[in-house]
Amino acid sequence: MFFNTRKYKEEAEKNRKYNLSKEPSHFNMLCLAVLATIAPLRIFLRLHKRRVEDLATIEPKVGAFEQVPIIYFHGFRGGDYTTNVMVKQALKDKGNPKFLKVTADLWGNFKLEGTWTGDRHPLVQVVFRQRIVGVYAIDYYLRFILPFLAKRYHFEHYSAIAHSLACPCVVRTEMRKSRKKNFPHLDKCAFIAGPFDGVTYMGDIPNVNELNRNGRPAVINPHYLYLLFRRRRFNSNISVLNIYGNVLDNTNSDKFISVISAKSIRYILAPHAKSYHEVEIRGKKYAEHSWMHDNPLVINIIDKFIGLKK
Repeated sequence: MFFNTRKYKEEAEKNRKYNLSKEPSHFNMLCLAVLATIAPLRIFLRLHKRRVEDLATIEPKVGAFEQVPIIYFHGFRGGDYTTNVMVKQALKDKGNPKFLKVTADLWGNFKLEGTWTGDRHPLVQVVFRQRIVGVYAIDYYLRFILPFLAKRYHFEHYSAIAHSLACPCVVRTEMRKSRKKNFPHLDKCAFIAGPFDGVTYMGDIPNVNELNRNGRPAVINPHYLYLLFRRRRFNSNISVLNIYGNVLDNTNSDKFISVISAKSIRYILAPHAKSYHEVEIRGKKYAEHSWMHDNPLVINIIDKFIGLKK
């Protein structure tokens, strides 16, 4: 009856090629995650002098247009392997093999690799170095990564493609910073397997919660309540795509996120967004939580939504 962290680790990392020499220790990840999660303790992270290892190139922009980058975010226990397949296909659909890879740690350090392209939609893959982090720590990541990139590459809006726990964090960040003119704001956002109202067996027991006829969940956790109270801060110019999975077993979930939890964001965002689209992926082979980000159908839908593919 409890969230199986071992099973989640196995599922999330089953396609990962390990290189432990390049990864922080579990002790490092957990300690920094605690500092990032508890707001008063973040001062210790900010005292660290930021280092930027810039191995990237910047292509000159040709023409007078606003650049709106497409930024990929992974969730809990994720990494570059989470979004690699999506990025690879997006590059094909875009017809340009170049993208920017951004690796950040909770000290505020950055490693920049690849290319910031000079077209309308540069592709950016974000990797959290301390990857065993929860909602508040990912929030903290976004709140210093996004303005850093916006200042460095001169953009005001971006499109987000997020998997798992990064999904509610993208929404939280947009709502929290909605009145900040010097903070980049969403143009479009595509969510894959977002836990908006709990994770299975960790605040969300399968087949207990339900949506009323207006789409509001009967059981609401604190993170959902945060979004609910700030729903009017979600800009009406933002387009939303929400993709979730159902493996069609007795849990009505993608093994880790229930259909109810994933769909619950509709009640908050649909009345305020420019457009809101929802897609359910079904079947054990296609809808599993850690497979959906590599699912060709999911990627095709996202690339059409984001404007990379007709």
